[in-house]
Amino acid sequence: MRLSRRTASVSLAVALVLTLAYEAVPLARVPADERESADPFGAACRIRVTGSKVTAYCHNPYPETDRVSLHVECVRWWDIDTDSAPVEAGPAQTVRLTGRCWKEVGDVWISHRRES
Repeated sequence: MRLSRRTASVSLAVALVLTLAYEAVPLARVPADERESADPFGAACRIRVTGSKVTAYCHNPYPETDRVSLHVECVRWWDIDTDSAPVEAGPAQTVRLTGRCWKEVGDVWISHRRES
């Protein structure tokens, strides 16, 4: 009987500590300059992986040119990862980017840069 009371009090103490620790964690705040700016930027991209080939279509609905690059990371250690040259997606323009691996594709992403 004594063991179960001890177990119950330890469980209650752990639950109390976890609850207090959860409430003490500060919430992440985004600085005002990192919030969504008044001038929206960035092309919307759709990525399709078919076997070892990658195709991305990026459409820029904004008036500022977006320089987009396709990055392909392959699964196999001997397969070469690729980064495409930046392609300018002008206002109301859609661009197509392609890449591939010899075998399986591991990860794919698009990077965006403002025209300088």
